[in-house]
Amino acid sequence: MDILRKVQGVREEQEKLQWEGTLVDYLELLKEKPYLAQTAHSRVYNMIKQKGIEEVDGKKTYKFFGDELFGLEDALEKLVEEYFHPAARRLDVRKRILLLMGPVSGGKSTLVSLLKRGLEEFTYTDEGAVYAIKGCPMAEDPLHLIPQHLRKDFEEEFGIRIEGNLSPLNRMRLEEEYEGKIEDVRVERIFFSEDKRTGIGTFSPSDPKSQDIADLTGSIDFSTIAEYGSESDPRAYRFDGELNKANRGLMEFQEMLKCDEKFLWHLLSLTQEGNFKAGRFALISADELVVAHTNETEYRSFISNKKNEALHSRMIVMPVPYNLKISQEEKIYEKMINESDIGHVHIAPHTLRVAAMFTILTRLKESDKANISLLKKMYLYDGQNVEGFSDADLQEMKKEFSDEGMSGIDPRYVINRISSTIIKREMTSINALDVLRSLKDGLDSHASISKEEKEKYLDFISIARKEYDEMAKKEVQKAFVYSYEESAKTLMDNYLDNVEAFCNKSKLTDPLTGEEMHPDEKLMRSIEEQIGISENAKKAFREEILIRISAYARKGKKFDYQSHERLREAIQKKLFADLKDVVKITTSTKTPDEQQLKKMNEVVATLVDEYGYNSTSANELLRYVGSLLNR
Repeated sequence: MDILRKVQGVREEQEKLQWEGTLVDYLELLKEKPYLAQTAHSRVYNMIKQKGIEEVDGKKTYKFFGDELFGLEDALEKLVEEYFHPAARRLDVRKRILLLMGPVSGGKSTLVSLLKRGLEEFTYTDEGAVYAIKGCPMAEDPLHLIPQHLRKDFEEEFGIRIEGNLSPLNRMRLEEEYEGKIEDVRVERIFFSEDKRTGIGTFSPSDPKSQDIADLTGSIDFSTIAEYGSESDPRAYRFDGELNKANRGLMEFQEMLKCDEKFLWHLLSLTQEGNFKAGRFALISADELVVAHTNETEYRSFISNKKNEALHSRMIVMPVPYNLKISQEEKIYEKMINESDIGHVHIAPHTLRVAAMFTILTRLKESDKANISLLKKMYLYDGQNVEGFSDADLQEMKKEFSDEGMSGIDPRYVINRISSTIIKREMTSINALDVLRSLKDGLDSHASISKEEKEKYLDFISIARKEYDEMAKKEVQKAFVYSYEESAKTLMDNYLDNVEAFCNKSKLTDPLTGEEMHPDEKLMRSIEEQIGISENAKKAFREEILIRISAYARKGKKFDYQSHERLREAIQKKLFADLKDVVKITTSTKTPDEQQLKKMNEVVATLVDEYGYNSTSANELLRYVGSLLNR
């Protein structure tokens, strides 16, 4: 089997990466590759950087997050540049717990999972390789073996600063197994794994009455006390708490603010001093990134309690709001659908977009500035041009509310509504109207929505429906025009002949009679008015068309129907206006004649072949647009 051969190939590759030697051998490696001694924070930053960073208009995007997190570019840039980057440079920010704060289903858990999976993969690369004292349950840094009084000399020779002290267990092993000779201590390459609890730990709070601090810091193995004679013998201690196992890597603290206080105080020493207390030993050094996440309500409650001030001062709070871009929200839904068992269901074009419109509207806040509706704001946030607004206006809008995107409808609600509709009705195809209807029906059973919010959300569904009506009409318009492509080309050629005569102040020759004629002003205006070209602007528009034609001719290219976007739109609208009655009759007649049926089939074929519909959704679209045109 091919899959088994691949598994064997991966295993063989991993075996090639295995390495073991003495401290002397490891130091030789460090001379060649000093980056191997990087800190946990540095390892995370380098992992993100290695995947690639793109900068457009001063905004950075990180490919590391690209396929999983959508619409969080600003939050991720802030996270990387204000936390990971300075922490990698050993600045004071690394002595802080990273607290991700945001609404449910906003991407916090996904972000942490990405970091954990990324670290696992990164340790199999040369840049992310990690070496530890062999047999150490905490995967301790071999450089801790260098005595304190020689570390300054070591830094001068290797250019590497050593932080942290040798753990009680390895101190005993050094004396008893290696007779104090640090150069003989065995070092091995390790690979992070959450499943094997190496370099990655996860702590989740449970019942405060039953949960023990040992879950974090390890515990005494009472069965060995008789053998070793004392609770303070490190061999009688199990270094298996999450803080022990996450050493050198990352520890996820789930729902941190729900924890009992005694658990949180242990983090104070870890973050500030890089060590923690366990058993009857001196402080144990640990180099790890602590990532926690919570929602806004719990965070506000936490900071309002004066007893938490010390811990709060040792946190870096990074807001992770909901995405506010329609196009990115669509990608979230596509990803969730592909991961589900409804991936086989046909989803008509614009369905997820219309659902995204409703969702984004629930997350936006009404601007205090005049003439900025939520609809305009939604399109501006999505990077679309809105007449009367510039990029400066957009930046100003984004600064207006610091908590925008921290509330509203979450993506899971939308996917749950789509799923329940498909399953209940056993549908094989779903369109925008099905989804809007399902979203509306689900508001009654949504526990966290107030009556006032429900009224507002119903208005948003109506807005999304109106936007869909326009999309549907345009889609059918394009399909009809595509089916009459020759008509569109003929109309454009006719228009261009008249424009050329108008601009050159010449006359046209009638192809049938040979008579000279003045340019057909009525025809030109009937096309230009479709895209709002005023009487005063018509001359400039026509001259601009001629300049474009000349530019194409100089480059040896042919100016055709697709060469000028606004002209193409005007031609389509003009042709569709002329065909409107045909569309109305064709889509609304219960018993269409042979000619009407032929036209209908042509348009359905265009919708299926060119625009991504199937026959069911295409026919539904035509019937719906027919009903809109008949109103």
